Amino acid sequence: MHVLSCPTRWSDVDENGHINNARLVGYVQEGIYDLFRHHETAVRESLFASGFIIARHEIDYLEQLHHRPEPLSVRLTVERLGRSSVQVEVNVCRDRLTFMRARTVVVARDRESGRSRALSPAERIFLSAFMADAARAQAALAATTVTAATTVTAPATVTAPAVVGAATTVAAAAVTATTPAQRVPGGAAAGAMAPSRRPRRRCHASAG
Repeated sequence: MHVLSCPTRWSDVDENGHINNARLVGYVQEGIYDLFRHHETAVRESLFASGFIIARHEIDYLEQLHHRPEPLSVRLTVERLGRSSVQVEVNVCRDRLTFMRARTVVVARDRESGRSRALSPAERIFLSAFMADAARAQAALAATTVTAATTVTAPATVTAPAVVGAATTVAAAAVTATTPAQRVPGGAAAGAMAPSRRPRRRCHASAG
C-alpha cells in the first residue's frame, strides 16, 4: 500500500459545511500522482517519464468529510495490471473512517503520439509491489501464461511423398465418392464454386 498524507483546506468546504465532493476527487488524483511520479523508485528508475492519463474514476462517497487540522490518509493499492493500464483502488481515510473509495484507471502515455503505450517491464515490477498477494499471484500467472503462449512455435509442415500410378486414381475416386456435393446458390452459373465458409472463431477474454 502507498500512503499519502494530505491535509484538507478551509477553501475546500462548501455551503453545506463539509468538503465538496469535487475536492475529494482532487485528493485521489494527488495520491495517484504521488505514487506514479514522486515515489522514490519511480524517480530513481525514471518510470512514467512521459506521464500518464487518467482514463476513468469510479467513486463511492461513504461519509461526509469535514475540515479538521488532522490530515487525511490517502491509501492506494493496485488491483489489476493490463497491457497499458493499471487499476488503482484509492481509500480516503481519517482515523478509522473511510470517507471515499475510488477505483481509478491510469494509462501509460507515449510522449510522441500522446496516446497509450505498453507498460515497461520495470513499471510492471514497480506496480506489482502494491498489489495484494492473491492479485500479485494471479498477475504473475497471467504473465507466465502469455509468455508461454508467445514462445510456442508452429509445428513443421511435413510434405507427404507423392503417390503415383493406380493408387492415386483409387484415392481420388474414394474422395469423389465420399465428399457430399456442394449446393450452388440460386442464380449462380452452373460451373461456379460455392463460397467457402470461414470457421467461426471463439472469443477469449483479454488479460488487459
